[in-house]
Amino acid sequence: MQVVFVVLHKTELLQNLLTSLKKAGVSGGTIIDSQGMISYIQESDESYILGSLRLFLEQARPDSKTMFFIINDDQTDLVFDTIDKALGGLKKHNTGIAFAMPITKVEGVVKDDSLF
Repeated sequence: MQVVFVVLHKTELLQNLLTSLKKAGVSGGTIIDSQGMISYIQESDESYILGSLRLFLEQARPDSKTMFFIINDDQTDLVFDTIDKALGGLKKHNTGIAFAMPITKVEGVVKDDSLF
């Protein structure tokens, strides 16, 4: 098994990505609001008053979405191809990144095909 992580900078592509992954056999995962390190550092370096004023005037919006989901080893190439196509190419600047890591043990994951 693999856990696949996707950090999506172009959040307007999220729905297309999720639909494409579902069609490719990914039956669930987790999506987290996230922010890149550089943008966080730039925001935290601003003066306290400016930062507080910005929070008061603007609604907080995450810069990106981080997703992770578990797949079988034999799905890895299909899932990465699906991600790349759904996002219009991960090699395009500021689209996002994807990577996978092997899982040696997992508990609490139950696949229920009736939900999808």
